Amino acid sequence: MDNSKPIKEHLANFNIAGFTYYDGAEAFPELKMGLELNIAIEDENKFDARAVLISYKNWKLGYVPREHNRIFYKLLKVGMENIKVRVQGLDKSGHPEGQVRVVAHLVGD
Repeated sequence: MDNSKPIKEHLANFNIAGFTYYDGAEAFPELKMGLELNIAIEDENKFDARAVLISYKNWKLGYVPREHNRIFYKLLKVGMENIKVRVQGLDKSGHPEGQVRVVAHLVGD
């Protein structure tokens, strides 16, 4: 029996950028600690050539902040799909830009 755990390397943790401007208010009641979120390159973003969108179901939650998005952009651009982004913290009473904190890991076998 193989008792080895999957490899998990920390990439970053941050508050979702732009949470105020998108679907955060609608999605917030469904967000829970540990919930996995989706990330994808948003090539058509006119404000940031390396924009990495964070979403859940059909809700656009915001973006990986610019100070962190370079590595995410590069990994996604070369087809890396084993990046896991999960809700790390929720603060309902906080400023909208600080209400959802996430952690990202690169996960392998």
